[in-house]
Amino acid sequence: MAKSYLISLQVFSGAARIVQCHGKVQSCDCTLTASSSGSRSSSSSTALGKTVDNAQVTQEEIVLPRRKTWDKLAVLQTLASTVNKDPTAAHYMFQDDPFLMPRNAANSRLYSLSKESGRNAAKYIIKNFPQYFDKTFAEPNIPCLMPESLTPQTEGVSEEALRERIHLRMVKESVDMFDQLLQGGTPVSLETTNSLLDLLCFYGDGEPTPENEQEEKEDLEEPEVNASEQKAPKRQFERGSQSSGPRWRENNHAERIFKIMPERNAHSYCTMIRGMVKHGAYSKAYDMYIDLLNERHKADVHTFNALIRAAPYLKERFTERWELAKDFLTHMAQQKVQPTLLTFNSVLKSLRRCGGVGRTMSLLVLKEMEALDIEPSLASYGHLLSMYYKGVDAQSSDIISEVLDEVEKRSFTAQDPDDASFFTTAMQVCCDLKDIKLAYQLNKALEKGDNWKFLDVNQLNSYWSKFFSLLCMMEQIEVVLKWYREMSSSLFYPGPKNILDLLQALDAANQLEVIPSVWEDVKQLGFSRRRDLLEEFLSLMSRDQHPSEIQLAFAKCAEEIKAVHEPAGPAQVPLEWTGSALGHVVVLFSRAGRIQDAWNMMEHFQKINRIPTDKVMDEFLNCAKQTNCPDEAIKMVKLAASLGLLSSQRLKSRTEEEFELSETQKKALESIKWDGDSSDSDSDSSDSDRE
Repeated sequence: MAKSYLISLQVFSGAARIVQCHGKVQSCDCTLTASSSGSRSSSSSTALGKTVDNAQVTQEEIVLPRRKTWDKLAVLQTLASTVNKDPTAAHYMFQDDPFLMPRNAANSRLYSLSKESGRNAAKYIIKNFPQYFDKTFAEPNIPCLMPESLTPQTEGVSEEALRERIHLRMVKESVDMFDQLLQGGTPVSLETTNSLLDLLCFYGDGEPTPENEQEEKEDLEEPEVNASEQKAPKRQFERGSQSSGPRWRENNHAERIFKIMPERNAHSYCTMIRGMVKHGAYSKAYDMYIDLLNERHKADVHTFNALIRAAPYLKERFTERWELAKDFLTHMAQQKVQPTLLTFNSVLKSLRRCGGVGRTMSLLVLKEMEALDIEPSLASYGHLLSMYYKGVDAQSSDIISEVLDEVEKRSFTAQDPDDASFFTTAMQVCCDLKDIKLAYQLNKALEKGDNWKFLDVNQLNSYWSKFFSLLCMMEQIEVVLKWYREMSSSLFYPGPKNILDLLQALDAANQLEVIPSVWEDVKQLGFSRRRDLLEEFLSLMSRDQHPSEIQLAFAKCAEEIKAVHEPAGPAQVPLEWTGSALGHVVVLFSRAGRIQDAWNMMEHFQKINRIPTDKVMDEFLNCAKQTNCPDEAIKMVKLAASLGLLSSQRLKSRTEEEFELSETQKKALESIKWDGDSSDSDSDSSDSDRE
């Protein structure tokens, strides 16, 4: 929004009045004339007849500012700067339908994949049934928003029809028409044949799929960038395994067409090399490069980048891999091919598979980038961290400190597909080093400019999950809870490991009274049937005695956990009780004074063929004494005797001493006999200890 001011000066009675008017700046010369307040007028007259001394007049030129052109989003950016982030709000991509708001990371991923699947389904319908979408009337008509025509408009067999099918990425139809043209004796131009090779080498003789639709668009429309080829090694070369996607078949259509081409130029060879590298045929790519040199052609920078990435798969020894990569760099210099950022990133990525040689040479590569005035991208720093902190003892934080010092100074833009993995890699290094200060520094770098855009939904959850685990390990509990309230559901969905880390942090800080609120979050996240979480919750709540208010809250949690093990609906599969979980629930009910609920849980020990521990029986007896329920105490003694426990005699004595029994109750207690012998008692006692 352009604003300017036209300032006019009017002098009345020796006083200046400034009038500001909104409008466009006109081409004008304005001067400001003012008289000194301490001088007398002598030679000139004002409009009211008063004179002004010309000798005392000073003139000052007003310089009007040039018109400033504002960005189209300036107003929105200004409004956005006045709004603070809502820590309770979910990710913006889930705001369209609050009913489908995800509860955990799995649902979040499923939701995002469902939206993408819907887009792909719509594209499939439009592509396969174009006859139902022939009406493209729109008011106003915006061409870029109109669906593109996916049906060939050129009929017959001709080179023009072939080019149209190549443009529409119709692999099989393009190959068939190319063969028809050759069989009919119609030569195909070199440019069209190279375009067909581009198509075949990109897909590896396979048909386009929805997953690589965005990649294919970038590759075909912007071949000079060729970002898609940078993306492929991440899928196919990871951990040295073979990709599940299409591989380079022997004597496929690309090789067949290349062999029958009457004329080949550098583009033909470069396309074949890059396609072979992309689909795992590294030896064939290297042989094709030798043929290119023998034909006295020059490779382009993208071809050298692909060959450098293939170097670790062409040699076995680390030193040989580095020497081969250096040979390619030497050939680039000889052929006067200027290296780019992606070239150096390819070198760093290859050095990751060169062991100690890679760590030694990586810093020299960065210095070479500095000498050529090429600024590293996030992928450059990510490869460096992977070399220094993966597979070695991470004891020094010097490298990552220097990297973060550089990263937090800049707002990066995407230049390499591997840029997106930097922040998760760096946070993993911070966790391995157990350095919370580095994690805070990394988080500050993430908030710099648009750096946050490098984390998609899955990486965002992974990044914050690692950060939260480090917080639970290294920070004070107040800080941990503050981050937990701000991060949960807005930045990431806590996973079971995060909940376990939080419980351990609460235990270490002796703030177990927070457990009921954490349990509510666990139910919301859908983890209420995770056995490891249930065991941890019950163990922490039943370990020590707490004030009555806290014990009542713990008993409520235990009741909900009991409901999970015994679902009301027939469609739900009940969880199997373990002896430890059952004992913890009895203890929690007993401490809350819920004697009947505690006895109902005690009866479960016989159903699951488990033996309660002495702690469980003592807690139940204490509850019976507190609530003055001698009948329940007698039931407890009978249960212990029926299980043949040695502790039944001790429980019987406690009941006689601590309860006021009626004659009927005394007779019932005296009638309880223990039939086990000493050997059985020892065995049962050891089993009880194990439980």
